[in-house]
Amino acid sequence: MSPISLKETLEEAKSIAREAGDFLRAHAGMQIMEFKGAFDPVTKLDRESEQMITSRLKKAFPDHGILAEEGTAVQSKAGYCWIIDPLDGTTNYAHGLSAYAVSMGLTQDGKPVLGVIYAPQFDELFHAVAGGGAFCNDKPLHVSKEANLERGFLATGEPYAVRKNLDAHLRFFKNMVNRSLAIRRFGSASLDLCHVACGKYDGYWEAELKPWDAAAGILLVEEAGGKISDYRGNPYVLAESKTLLATNGLLHTQMMEALAA
Repeated sequence: MSPISLKETLEEAKSIAREAGDFLRAHAGMQIMEFKGAFDPVTKLDRESEQMITSRLKKAFPDHGILAEEGTAVQSKAGYCWIIDPLDGTTNYAHGLSAYAVSMGLTQDGKPVLGVIYAPQFDELFHAVAGGGAFCNDKPLHVSKEANLERGFLATGEPYAVRKNLDAHLRFFKNMVNRSLAIRRFGSASLDLCHVACGKYDGYWEAELKPWDAAAGILLVEEAGGKISDYRGNPYVLAESKTLLATNGLLHTQMMEALAA
């Protein structure tokens, strides 16, 4: 496997994310949703954004693999794979809400090494490189310092098929409501992870995330000084772990205990 320059790769990824995000912002507003399954929505803008991103990635990194939400799959020839959500927050976007993003994560032998998330409506470009810290619009990010869950400002989400396991989801939510200051449901996993990384949220939990939901965001949280695991404290593994817990580190054990209660 030939090594790459993560610095040069990052600049290309930032440029691609901005281009796709600017395209989405230019077409923002009420959109017609289709459904890939019983509960999983998609718009034509999801697909067009993915086409823009993947065409540029194929040209810039012909040996790299690609795994994207709307179906693009390219086998890696070099151990690197781009994991792409071309429009995270589809339901928000289709209803004219601002909480959506373009998420691009690069893995090396399955481990995240670079992440870029662009929130077009807020003009916020988040990025991280393994061992290099996390940033928003090139300003360093740091997780919060809240150490008491009773004062914790948290976020969560639920899978589109939440009704299949509603009792468990409501139990987790009730446990957190009883132990924290407040909880928000933003509707974009990648942005929730960004907001943990920049200290707006103290912690976040969600089940049944896909690799493209988390690949870029988990690296941002870790590089900002936070902690990532599943609900039981095991290492989070893309495409394998069923649950995700992201915190400032100080609240990790307390949130695990609340989820286990």
